[in-house]
Amino acid sequence: MKKLLAVLKREYLQTVRKKMFIIMTFLMPVLIAAVLVLPSLIMARGMGEKKIAVVDGTGKLGQAFTKAPAQPSSQETPRRSGRRSLPDNMKVEYVDAAGKDAEEAAKPLTARMSDARDTRIDGVFVIPGDALTNTDARLKYYSRAAADFMSQERLASITNSAVQRDRLAGRGLSSDEVDTVLRTMSVDAVQLSKSGEEKKGGIANFFVGFMMTGLLLIPSFMYGLEIMRGIIQEKTDRVVEVLVSSMSTQQLLVGKILGVALVGLTQIGVWFIMFGAVGAFGIATAAMAGENVLQLLRPSTFVYFFIFFVLAYLTYVCIYAIGGAVSNSEKEAQQLIAPITMIMMLPWFLLVAIITNPDSPLSVAFSLSPVFGPMTMYVRILVAEPPMWHIALTILISIATIAVFFWATAKIFRVGILSYGKRPTIPELWRWIKVA
Repeated sequence: MKKLLAVLKREYLQTVRKKMFIIMTFLMPVLIAAVLVLPSLIMARGMGEKKIAVVDGTGKLGQAFTKAPAQPSSQETPRRSGRRSLPDNMKVEYVDAAGKDAEEAAKPLTARMSDARDTRIDGVFVIPGDALTNTDARLKYYSRAAADFMSQERLASITNSAVQRDRLAGRGLSSDEVDTVLRTMSVDAVQLSKSGEEKKGGIANFFVGFMMTGLLLIPSFMYGLEIMRGIIQEKTDRVVEVLVSSMSTQQLLVGKILGVALVGLTQIGVWFIMFGAVGAFGIATAAMAGENVLQLLRPSTFVYFFIFFVLAYLTYVCIYAIGGAVSNSEKEAQQLIAPITMIMMLPWFLLVAIITNPDSPLSVAFSLSPVFGPMTMYVRILVAEPPMWHIALTILISIATIAVFFWATAKIFRVGILSYGKRPTIPELWRWIKVA
């Protein structure tokens, strides 16, 4: 036990004393926040202005493509009244083509799409002349970018809204009556627990699920790579030969794994403290606005996080330890581990499906399976209330998986750390397990 603790202490202190560990521990939350916030800011402000020409064959939809001034708070907002407005970064050049062939009227404009920057336009949106009367009429959007679907959908939405208003007005409805008919309603997402308690649901739960799952997953893979690199380095430097002469390979393996696990828990603990300090202000602000944010982050959330982090970490790290033991270089180990890592990340690739339908057969099957269980079950706990026997069974299956992995890893580790040259094949690994 003393030798195991000595290895654990060495692995832990060797990592936490590094300047890079200290820097990244405090910098990582800032980077995570930047990754979450910057894309939306870039999309909102950094995409630049789009110049779009709208060729209206009906000649009656010009008002829909004119940016209206801001309305007083006493009036209905455009979204509530059913009207669609142009985005701030879109500048529209409206062309009245009533009585003309809209396609022919658009040809001079489409030619400008390849002009110099001052006169160039980014797209041409064509509304056929029979759009108000023909329910099978087709809109057309010419664009310089093949994937400019955001502008296409916004222009189509504005046009369809304006056409609907005109058709209703043509049937004798006044402007106020049209607004009433087309008024949109917002949706309050409510999660109903098994006890009948109502909780706010919706997009907040979705993002909390993504964030907490990322915190569960990333350190497990990150420190698994650290163990793999450490084993390869010790094999290369022949240090491992000295270590196994004074302790068993099992003590060395367990000490390394637990030492690096403590490093991961230390880093995540610091992150939770930082997020908690910032989140306290947000929770207080939300409480003043009548929102109960604490329902998304119940105390049990953090208890289950600790349990499933340890289970996920111990599951994944054994595989990385095997990769380091059977490989002679980091490049060789990465080639071996890469396809295995892709398989282990299946729950992450299916995260949207699991979050939006946590009780589906797919979600339940993944949560009760080896390797995938810890991550999938934690996501289900975050966004739903799975049966307690599901949770208990996942924990038992994960513990059994870890026991098998530790047994196999220790066997392979015992032979692999002293093996050099060609990387073993799968049949050779099986012989190592039987012989060791």
